[in-house]
Amino acid sequence: MSLTLLDNNEWALSCANDGEFRIASRFWNGGLVLETGDVILAIQLNNGQVSAGVPAGTEGVIRYAAPEEVWSKLLAATPPPYFNDIEPANAMGLRVDADPILHAQYYGAVKRAVELLRPEGGSVDYMRHEAAAPGSFDTPTGRYLHLDLNGHDYRIYFEEAGQGIPLLLQHTAGAHGSQWRHLFQYSDITDRFRLIAYDLPFHGKSLPPTQMTWWGEEYRLDGDFLRAIPLALSEALGLDNPAFMGCSVGGLLALDLALHHPDRFRAVISLEGALHINSSGEFPGLWHPAVGNEYKGLLMESLVGPEAPVAYRKETAFVYASGWPPAFIGDLHYYAREFDLSQRAGEIDTDQVAVHILSGEYDYSGTPALGKAAHEAIAGSTWQLMEGMGHFPMTENPERFLHYLLPLLDRIAAA
Repeated sequence: MSLTLLDNNEWALSCANDGEFRIASRFWNGGLVLETGDVILAIQLNNGQVSAGVPAGTEGVIRYAAPEEVWSKLLAATPPPYFNDIEPANAMGLRVDADPILHAQYYGAVKRAVELLRPEGGSVDYMRHEAAAPGSFDTPTGRYLHLDLNGHDYRIYFEEAGQGIPLLLQHTAGAHGSQWRHLFQYSDITDRFRLIAYDLPFHGKSLPPTQMTWWGEEYRLDGDFLRAIPLALSEALGLDNPAFMGCSVGGLLALDLALHHPDRFRAVISLEGALHINSSGEFPGLWHPAVGNEYKGLLMESLVGPEAPVAYRKETAFVYASGWPPAFIGDLHYYAREFDLSQRAGEIDTDQVAVHILSGEYDYSGTPALGKAAHEAIAGSTWQLMEGMGHFPMTENPERFLHYLLPLLDRIAAA
């Protein structure tokens, strides 16, 4: 039985001895209960201090229930797709009973408590640890470029490295260009490609324009504005027939550019792409006064494949937790509501612009099924499943990502 791997006392002790859980559970008064049939595993929290046992009453209590087969998959050493985290498992038979805001506040503690029930406590690190010589430099250099967008002066930050074919790199929603940092370090890429990773306005180091009262307006990303940015960057930098690669919101943008501006790009690579994301994009705890920005990062961590190095998984969450809170919500307007090529994908001419789509096996947002459907609707495109990968291939598991990316870059360079 999955929930009897530890008893209440052992689980409580495991949580109490875990630094990640202690930080995430601070100030929590209530408890966590996991159920399957008649089996109950439970801990109590008193101002963040954990003890064994079923909490009295319901105030501050989060309950999860599921059939045994769901718990078996969720608590496996390497869970199958969509059972790697409690968030995607909610659509696979895991049921939560809790106040939505309380759940968002202590999502990190619940997530970690469940991980501690897995073999080795979910702490296996598959990473060959990064180490650079003291005083050494990474390859990219960063600069600011002024662009006129919608009549306003936007000061756009970008980093670049390499030589050869220009390759613009678009980050995910609510994040910034540091997500591409690993690619800059591979000479197999930079010997042939000039990598240019930019921060969207209001993201990362691209600070808001000083000529508009942005603080009194709702930030909402729309397609016309988003498409204009790589076009303006290409023109300002004098790029000759560049390629484009984007992930998530950037993966959708890649297909958008292929449709609307095939004459401006030699190829696009859509990571986690789709023709339409059928989602409301609603999470009650996002940008709520009673919920910290860390919740956003933890949700994004649930989109990472289970074999990603722990440090890179946490780095992915860190980037999100560090962002301006309205940026992620505003980017979802384009990602989850406006973008829809389901009726126009057949118009994309891959004789003009090559289209390549890569989908992570564990991505429950831009799912493999959505990526494959986009490929089938775009004649001449390519598609491949990235096994073991999630929604952020370039940042969560860069060495594995190279296995899928390099053949595409070879094709672009040869063409």
